[in-house]
Amino acid sequence: MRRTAALGSAGALIAGTLMAGALAAPAASADQRHRPDAEAYGTAVAAQRAAGRGIDWQDCPADWGLEKPIQCGWVTVPVDYARPNGKQIKIAVDRIGSTGTPAERQGALLYNPGGPGGSGLRFPRRVTTNNAIWAGAAKAYDFVGFDPRGVGHSAPISCVDPAEFVKGPKLDPVPDSEADKRAQRKLAAEYAAGCAEKSGDILPYINTRNTARDLDVVRAALGEKKLNFVGVSYGTYLGAVYGTLFPTHVRRMVLDSVVNPSKEKIWYEANLDQDIAFEGRLKDWMTWVAQHDATYHLGDTYAEVRGQWDILRAAAKKNPLGGKVGPAELIGFFQNAPYYDSMWAPVAEAFSAYAAGDPQPLIDAAASDPTDTAGNAASENGNAVYTAVECADAPWPTSWRKWDRDNSRLHERYPFMTWSNAWMNLPCATWSTPRQQPTEVRTGKGLPPVLITQSERDAATPYEGAVELHKRFKGSRLITERDAGSHGITNVANPCLNTRVEAYLLTGKLDSRDVTCAPHATPQP
Repeated sequence: MRRTAALGSAGALIAGTLMAGALAAPAASADQRHRPDAEAYGTAVAAQRAAGRGIDWQDCPADWGLEKPIQCGWVTVPVDYARPNGKQIKIAVDRIGSTGTPAERQGALLYNPGGPGGSGLRFPRRVTTNNAIWAGAAKAYDFVGFDPRGVGHSAPISCVDPAEFVKGPKLDPVPDSEADKRAQRKLAAEYAAGCAEKSGDILPYINTRNTARDLDVVRAALGEKKLNFVGVSYGTYLGAVYGTLFPTHVRRMVLDSVVNPSKEKIWYEANLDQDIAFEGRLKDWMTWVAQHDATYHLGDTYAEVRGQWDILRAAAKKNPLGGKVGPAELIGFFQNAPYYDSMWAPVAEAFSAYAAGDPQPLIDAAASDPTDTAGNAASENGNAVYTAVECADAPWPTSWRKWDRDNSRLHERYPFMTWSNAWMNLPCATWSTPRQQPTEVRTGKGLPPVLITQSERDAATPYEGAVELHKRFKGSRLITERDAGSHGITNVANPCLNTRVEAYLLTGKLDSRDVTCAPHATPQP
């Protein structure tokens, strides 16, 4: 589950402009959108059509940044699966062929990197960039990526002008007064209204269940009878919903860094849990920085490094660095360290340079670039999809009193991310479209064993989510990376984990019991 600061906080992730004609679909009522029989029938109709059409693979557009021999194409899906003959949108897909012999090939492997709002189109580049972790799987599978509905090149949605979205410095997420809270509430309500104004016709249909249905149509268009799928972060929830809706369509499924699929957690409570976990992982990183004080000179204890953070934050609040980087932008950059071990050293280096009197590396890393129009559009689009999906997937509290009480309480003990996360999600309190009840994730008849991977101290998707999904998907196996906390561990070099993921994808075999792996190598300065 990728979170990025927004609104009164920092920036976000992904890209595009909505396809002509896609917005003419009439807004659906809650009754129309919650007819599972109609939507199941509509999915079957769309999948049958897609299977007949296939995909017209071509060289990718030059501005997509996907080198040959990666190819690109489109899969047509209904805006509303209850109306399969109604308005249609196109889902962007890409692929690279398997690298092994014809006898080794096992079909297509689809990938979702998370979000909501993340693009999977870079997945085939794991072959062109010779990614060693995935080389074995690449012999057996075509690697297939896609932009989910609303994302990137797949009928992208928007909520605000990208230049305004990324402009900094934004308001400090931590309120000093009731007036500060009112200002943030106003921004959140304006953002929700902007989504309705700019993307309102398609907004009711941007949700996880429809993305799972799109995934099944893509499967059919690829000529695959069953789905092979790797989902990371939010991609695990997409996979869990797909496995619930289409259990007999699953062949192999790896779910890495798991969103808690409990109906009670999607999505309000999940974000509160995230605030707690981020604080723990931030402490892990700051403790590591302290252990390398000879390199970073930020203090030789966690308390001293945390004190340096407090000094930096206060200075940026008083006088934003370079006129661009305030507390919100700092959080947006520093949260990379709790997310990914690979970012421990880069964040520490910029922090260290600032403490030594050179703020420029921190400004360069944390500030937005107004000239990067494509990147800024991508960030705005990614945040729009994140918000649309999470707001639509489940009911959210509409009482400000509850938001205020819950986040004020958490902030006392977990101050790093709590208010930033709250403001990012607050548009859901005033969201314009009907909310679904969350999917009851469960093992349906025919669902094969699923492989789940999780680090113990993951900040973005706390460990309890993997345990919950493991309980719900009977016959699944859980690989735990002990004493580790990087997010997306199938992309981290750890032979104990990597060999098991590869063996499962190649043979379908799992260990007879759950496995605990030692942590991957600790980052070095």
